[in-house]
Amino acid sequence: MFNKVLVANRGEIALRVIRACRELGVQSVAVYSDADVQAPHVRDADEAVRIGEAPSSESYLQGERIVEAAHATGAEAIHPGYGFLSERAWFGRLVREAGLAFIGPPPEAIEAMGNKTAARKLASAAGIPIVPGTTEGVRDAEEARGIAARFGYPVLLKASAGGGGKGMRVVRDASDVEPSLEMARREARNAFGDEAGYVEKYIERPRHVEIQVLADNHGTVLSLGERECSIQRRHQKMIEEAPCIAVSPELRHRMGETAVAATRAAGYRNAGTCEFLLDRDGAFYFLEMNTRLQVEHPVSELVTGIDIVQWQIRIAAGEALPFPAEMTPRGWAIECRITSEDPANGFLPSTGRIEYLHVPSGPGVRWDGGIEAGSVVGLHYDPMLAKLIVWGANREQAIARMHRALDELVILGVATSREFHLRVMENEEYRRGEVGIQWLEQRLPHLLAIGAPEERRMAAAVAAALLAERDRDTRRGANPCSPSPARGDAWLAAARREGVR
Repeated sequence: MFNKVLVANRGEIALRVIRACRELGVQSVAVYSDADVQAPHVRDADEAVRIGEAPSSESYLQGERIVEAAHATGAEAIHPGYGFLSERAWFGRLVREAGLAFIGPPPEAIEAMGNKTAARKLASAAGIPIVPGTTEGVRDAEEARGIAARFGYPVLLKASAGGGGKGMRVVRDASDVEPSLEMARREARNAFGDEAGYVEKYIERPRHVEIQVLADNHGTVLSLGERECSIQRRHQKMIEEAPCIAVSPELRHRMGETAVAATRAAGYRNAGTCEFLLDRDGAFYFLEMNTRLQVEHPVSELVTGIDIVQWQIRIAAGEALPFPAEMTPRGWAIECRITSEDPANGFLPSTGRIEYLHVPSGPGVRWDGGIEAGSVVGLHYDPMLAKLIVWGANREQAIARMHRALDELVILGVATSREFHLRVMENEEYRRGEVGIQWLEQRLPHLLAIGAPEERRMAAAVAAALLAERDRDTRRGANPCSPSPARGDAWLAAARREGVR
């Protein structure tokens, strides 16, 4: 086992890796930008190293500085978390050439699966079903129109190096091909530095189902079962579950075998995720492989009992997987991504200072957060503040538990997605599991039109007034951390009745 691991990330995922290290008896090193000097992950690590200014291009994307920090602190391995440099093959090589262990897949596997067209070729060669489409990048709009005519509209234009919905456009008519291709290329160029794209058939109303895999250095590849990731807005996941209500044990077995085959074909090791489209007839198609830890990994952890992050570290240190070849999920888990976005205002980013935070607790509730009271939320990084995850004996209990946990959550100071998640948990179609990738986009106007109950609005007004009073006290020199018992009780009571969250 390693003695010291550097965590090349920030926020909740950095804290998640630091905690995994601590349980393994491994020291941790945090890196931070100027914007994160007082961030929780900096304080919680055993050591911390400044790597640059607030913009990620000047800090968290500076691979050379991160490797220098690892050497300076005596770290033997680097965990990239997700995002930033986690799927950059050049960074994996940089780490390896520096004599350090990269806690992730080999750079060659990142290259094989990181490019969507290359991944489609590899999967097709291995006999894995893929969505009908091209395995080569398209040169221009004329070629794209010809391909679309062959497969039939609608089609999907996708960036070869894409992810998170960037560089992706649905095209339903030949006249839309050229402007859609230009927009997709421009977005892909800006996001990934690569404008190459391809065309695939657009499948109507599928589910987005993914399989979590673990692969060690001793030839064992393990499927941990599926996650339902269909609740998406603009191709960005917002709510995830494990298992999926539409997946039978037999289908789970077949999808797991397919994911394992794709993992072996890529020479993959460590944790990864194979993403599939599942149509209404039970047919599934390989989409891509995410060559990193996924944001939604906690739901798989809760239904399998396997600490995926710890096993990432163990695998990188040379340990062999001791688990059975096939996992049967136990109970049901749901994750809501709590973001600093305002659903009532088109999900525009919300910035400011976290004035007060009350984290839900109780049976089956897990909070993976990267914020605390006093944290400043800016525009430099992703808007995700935390993940709220629950476990229940079945889906009905998990939904009820998530609703209760969301009801307890209090975040004062910035607008968040909390109210949106509550409305989804209350939606009858969602409760019945009647969802697909397009479901949220079609229901979003209705969900956002549902007004907050009167008591929520009243509590919000009370909490806002108390915050203003506290600010006045601060300007007068009073100690805002020591309110009178009456005022403190009123503040907490108002906030806990669903105040400004």
